[in-house]
Amino acid sequence: MDSSQDTSVIGSYALRHTAGRSFASGLFEGNPMPNSVAVAAVTFDRPHDLGTLLNALSAQTAEIKSICLVDSGNTPAKDVADGFSNVDYIRSEANLGGAGGFSLAALKAVASGARWVWLMDDDAEPADADCLETLLREAEERDLEAVLPLVVSPGDPEKLSFFFRIDGKVTHSRAAVERLGFLAGDGHFFNGALIRSDVFFKVGMPDMRLFIRGDEVDFTLRLRRAGIRFGTVTTAAVTHPAALDETQHVFGARWHVIVPGSAFKRYYYYRNRGYMIRRYFRVKSLVADVGGYLGYFLRRGDLRGLASWFSAFSQGLRGKGFGPLEDQTF
Repeated sequence: MDSSQDTSVIGSYALRHTAGRSFASGLFEGNPMPNSVAVAAVTFDRPHDLGTLLNALSAQTAEIKSICLVDSGNTPAKDVADGFSNVDYIRSEANLGGAGGFSLAALKAVASGARWVWLMDDDAEPADADCLETLLREAEERDLEAVLPLVVSPGDPEKLSFFFRIDGKVTHSRAAVERLGFLAGDGHFFNGALIRSDVFFKVGMPDMRLFIRGDEVDFTLRLRRAGIRFGTVTTAAVTHPAALDETQHVFGARWHVIVPGSAFKRYYYYRNRGYMIRRYFRVKSLVADVGGYLGYFLRRGDLRGLASWFSAFSQGLRGKGFGPLEDQTF
């Protein structure tokens, strides 16, 4: 699910102006804090959640250089941000979605000169004060370019918000995943993902065309294609609302589909699945999606749901249906 990326304007400029030396190696030259961290966060009309997140970040035992916060909400949350001295508030009058918001926030975080970028949604929260310290230590000890925590449900920390596959079966059990220890090359972006800044010069920023739902999968596949060393450590966790009811099993525990709860989310999820299957030539995913959604909707007698899935999914397969939010129909 990845393809070769166009060289970004910033990346091409850097390559032309580093006199033959690696830009990544010289990016942080002279930085007195080689492990400095900037948070890249996004928010949309959740001021209470945002305040909770900012308080949790302020309580981290590892120092955070700055918090680059992109606000695309209908009601600006600058008053919340102003309560914290290290927040770099960026107001976006256009709704960029999660993908565009993370892209802008991450770019600003990289521009700050920080060595690491820690991505956070406004309804996420580090589970404890040493979360960042643990991620930094694990990244150093395992020589990782990106490291992820477990993502757990706020109301039930023993339940994972997003599933992992163990022996072909999906599980939301935190204990079952913790027993595996470190999960190399696997994890859930973007909530709590700690990414070395030079990685963005290798794989680019989150793809704003995807808006929401699937942008994190696209980014993960680009990391794998580029050979980036990453994985999930089970000794650190962030909380984030779970989406357990979206997982619908069709043919036993090994075959399921994702059905988001609103037409808005379903459209973007289905369209982006089709787009990534096309972009990365994912034949297995094509077979799984076509068989899975046909089985799911036909068993329920939901022909309207099937038609909506096919319309959005086929748009993605054809590379169509992209544009500003106001141009979309659900």
